[in-house]
Amino acid sequence: MLLIEVGPLDVAHTRYAISPLGEAMNALRVAAGEQPAGPLRPWAERIAPRYRQLVREIPEVEALTTLFRRDAYNADFIQPPPTGRRGDLAALTTREGDFAAELAVVRATPLERVRTELARNLAGMRRPPRHVQQILTAPDVLTRLADAIEAAWHALVEPDWPRLRTVLERDLVHRAGQLAMDGWAAALSDLDPRVRWRSEAERGVIEVRTGRRDVQERHRLDGTGLLLMPTVFGTLISYVEPPWPYALVYPARGVANLFGPPPAHGGAAALARLIGPHRAQILRALAAPATTTQLVRQLGLSLGAVGGHLAVLRESGLITRTRTGRSVRYERTPLGDTLAAD
Repeated sequence: MLLIEVGPLDVAHTRYAISPLGEAMNALRVAAGEQPAGPLRPWAERIAPRYRQLVREIPEVEALTTLFRRDAYNADFIQPPPTGRRGDLAALTTREGDFAAELAVVRATPLERVRTELARNLAGMRRPPRHVQQILTAPDVLTRLADAIEAAWHALVEPDWPRLRTVLERDLVHRAGQLAMDGWAAALSDLDPRVRWRSEAERGVIEVRTGRRDVQERHRLDGTGLLLMPTVFGTLISYVEPPWPYALVYPARGVANLFGPPPAHGGAAALARLIGPHRAQILRALAAPATTTQLVRQLGLSLGAVGGHLAVLRESGLITRTRTGRSVRYERTPLGDTLAAD
């Protein structure tokens, strides 16, 4: 059990981040079968040939997947958390998620730390194949693993990044709003089944169930805040060791609708006949507030088409819009919720 003590200042100092490098590593876990695909099975099946080619052409990719462990230590240097940022909700999604900058952090890892973390990662594991051992003990192991991460990003994640990023952005805005308006209990309520909030006088405790239930590890934020990072592909990950900030990686909301809302049936099909298929798509996609650009990425429609349909839906009283900084976000009205329900 991991316990993270939270004080009054930690809400204001909590940061949010999108990590394309983290998504590349998590996507690699799914592609390698180390992480259940769940609702992303269609994606996993589509990229399976791409993944097999990647492993054939770049042996270091196999070395990366050899390091993957569940409920045990995984080398931190291959998936370091970004610093994150605070500020208004509109700022949360601007200029965040620079893969090149994150990869530069990996490449700058001191070799001594690389060796230490690899040894800790491999302790207690079955001995890797000889060709993998040769990679992990090579003098240029850091460069070779970093190149493999970059190759995984370009092959598995980058082609779908606009849509993936849209899901992550929308989750961050939702989570930040919950925390700011309703506090930790609301923000953590649907984060992950293994995460729970417990109030303790002026302070509180974030409880994270880990694989080792017989061990209780306690940490205190002391006003530094928490870094929250949604992931499309991954599962719950916690960072509590230096030099990284205290951070939680958690499954993002809306993954089931990653490549657009599910096919219309029942009431959804009737809605499409009533207001038109594209307007019905947009109305159903607004189960969580979104900007015009985010809807374009998710649905694959043109900017002009989405803008025109949003105007009609708004004039009909089915959606409203709210300006936050330089962004305009659309969300359904109660009438829109009723019509969009299956």
